[in-house]
Amino acid sequence: MNKASRLVQVVNLGRMGFKEAEIVQNKYKQNHIDSLHGKTPSASDTLLLVEHDPVYTVGIRSKNYEEETEKKLLATGADFVRTDRGGLITYHGPGQLVAYPIINLKHFKSSMKWYVCALEKTMIDMCRRFGLMANADQETGVWIEDRKIGAIGIHGSRFITTHGISLNCNTDLDWYKHIVPCGIEDKGVTSLTEELEEEVKVQDAIWPFIESFKKQFDCDLSFEHLSNQDLSILKESELKTIQMRIKSAFKQKINNASYI
Repeated sequence: MNKASRLVQVVNLGRMGFKEAEIVQNKYKQNHIDSLHGKTPSASDTLLLVEHDPVYTVGIRSKNYEEETEKKLLATGADFVRTDRGGLITYHGPGQLVAYPIINLKHFKSSMKWYVCALEKTMIDMCRRFGLMANADQETGVWIEDRKIGAIGIHGSRFITTHGISLNCNTDLDWYKHIVPCGIEDKGVTSLTEELEEEVKVQDAIWPFIESFKKQFDCDLSFEHLSNQDLSILKESELKTIQMRIKSAFKQKINNASYI
């Protein structure tokens, strides 16, 4: 499929509980399945954006997390959900941008390996737009040095994808102290706010994220499902990203000069 016919609709769910968002995911997934079976016309590829209430989620290897662990985490005030995604335990909550691409990979490339790589490159490019050098050279996910800023946990069936990525904007990182994120020992977590030493809210990260997604997935985006308020947020996000990238570059120049 050429780029002209690769169109992804962007849907901003705003603040929503994990289980409620999972229902929305499944609705869009079912549209694709019905289309494959010829029950409906072709389904739209969709990028869902959401900010969750506090929740710990585990993937298909959930047997590692027994009832005692679940009770302990529920006592923090967060929810606890077992899912069908890959990966181990992670945290989602306020101040974190979560994106769920519900897409048919046959419209892009029929490869889950390619898909994971494209998601990593999307987050890396997004960080670059803020003037940050991120990488995917370590464990799964995206890192700034040895600090994890972005996580990936996906599910695919017949090349229809669900679940996705999360990227810390101004997340309260104390929530991670109750777990070993993604089962990776001796590594830290970070956020855009921590790295830039300036608050970056979820709405500030939406424009750079979807622009990076558009670039890596070589597609066009449809905003017809966005409200006027959402469109205003996108414009403000674009301007703030440019301002922060300039600040970051200036700060780096100052730091480099201090070593001369």
